[in-house]
Amino acid sequence: MFCNGQMQIEHIELKNITKRFPGVLACDNINLALKQGEILALLGENGAGKTTLMNILYGLYQPDEGEVIVNGRQTAIDSPQKAGALGIGMVHQHFMLVPNLTVRENVALCMFNDRTFHCDIAYVTETINRICTDHRIKIDPDAYIYELSVGEQQRVELIKALSLGANLLILDEPTAVLTPQETDKLILLLQEMAASGCSIIFISHKLNEVKAVSHHVAVLRGGKLVYNGSTDDHTTNELASLMAGRDINLPVAKEKEPSDKIILDIQNVTAIGDRGTQALNGLSLALRKGEIMGIAGVSGNGQSELAEVINGIRKVQSGRILFDGEDITNRTPQQIIDRRMGYIPADRLHEGTVAGFSVKENMILKDYARPPLAQATFLKDRAICRYANDLVAKFAIKTPSIDTTCASLSGGNIQKVIVAREMNRRPKVLVAVYPTRGLDMGAAEFVHSELLAARDKDETVLLISEELEELINLSDRIAVIYEGKILKIIPAKQAQKSALGLLMAGVQSHG
Repeated sequence: MFCNGQMQIEHIELKNITKRFPGVLACDNINLALKQGEILALLGENGAGKTTLMNILYGLYQPDEGEVIVNGRQTAIDSPQKAGALGIGMVHQHFMLVPNLTVRENVALCMFNDRTFHCDIAYVTETINRICTDHRIKIDPDAYIYELSVGEQQRVELIKALSLGANLLILDEPTAVLTPQETDKLILLLQEMAASGCSIIFISHKLNEVKAVSHHVAVLRGGKLVYNGSTDDHTTNELASLMAGRDINLPVAKEKEPSDKIILDIQNVTAIGDRGTQALNGLSLALRKGEIMGIAGVSGNGQSELAEVINGIRKVQSGRILFDGEDITNRTPQQIIDRRMGYIPADRLHEGTVAGFSVKENMILKDYARPPLAQATFLKDRAICRYANDLVAKFAIKTPSIDTTCASLSGGNIQKVIVAREMNRRPKVLVAVYPTRGLDMGAAEFVHSELLAARDKDETVLLISEELEELINLSDRIAVIYEGKILKIIPAKQAQKSALGLLMAGVQSHG
């Protein structure tokens, strides 16, 4: 049996739930119900109220109005501990992990966090091993969190929830950080869990996954429930329209005459990863002016390290990187920024933003010392506010104000802050690592349009993504990375998902 919480939840109901924050009505009189063994997909644009609603169910927030009814009884879930006692577990979009502790120590923290001064490490290890075996999860219990990829950290969060015996599992964007293969495995796991009696609430923007895994769908828009019914009753396009309140059409790159000018030339670069192993192994790649070069690969094959060496965050062991003819190998990040390199990192919360800074402060992180935002050594607050408000409007960022901290925004809106900051700088080259990860389809449509607009202005984009459809639709050429090397470069108009998938697995095609 997959789920063995402290009590079995046969039926749970959210009744007339309303939650307000300063300047925002996050949840507006929402009614939802879930039965044992059912998978509910919760959909909505970024900032629609999905995470807030689930944080209420998990005890992190208290509703201003409404009630939670568990097995027919009104129940006050006033803390995550109370939720855990009821058998409710949550895997958060932004992970609740201590980076400088090991996997084992993070799981121990959640298993022994009340009414005990004794931690049985042998029992923790046994629990991790059992969960990993049952669910075919590969993780090293002795690895430090900071050494793990984002996908591996997500697995640690799943292990934490399962170690507490959750029988109602809330998953907030669980596949946003997974490869297609890992996503398929997770979907199978969720189906097995539901068959064994678990109830699952699955927040996602990936509508194909929603159709594959859920029994029914609830759609939020602007804090209101606009649809609640069977998954089979709507197509993915209809669900996208319900989320956005309009039709969604993801743009496709038009054919463009390639430039002869090489703007970014990576020559035989090697680099060491966080675990001391070779992450880049003689990688060579040349990007032309005004093209979108897609990088396809299974997570952990050197994508993150490639982005980091280009931006001066990771040291190059050997080889050279030429940016517009100038050698930038092992230059400082600031020197590379000054030469008009843009960077959208994979980890938006820890690398892309300073969570405690306001939206406007994050908007100006790279340009705060330059006119018109500053004069001599003094910041010009009026100019900064005007600049930030313009970007909030242009990029449709949902925030109560530009003085709101980034940590208070939804994940998708944090991503929009980063995209706005980087693209508005008009970089010569933009390194975009999973730029639409966690974005709803409406926001993804906007980001795709902005990337193509940058290409039309003869700016160059290095697009790192695990979404093959995104790569095929946007790229001029697609380079497949495998074990730190570029395996093959294919014109995007000739690329097929099946062939790309084989190359991503290291299988060279012949002919």
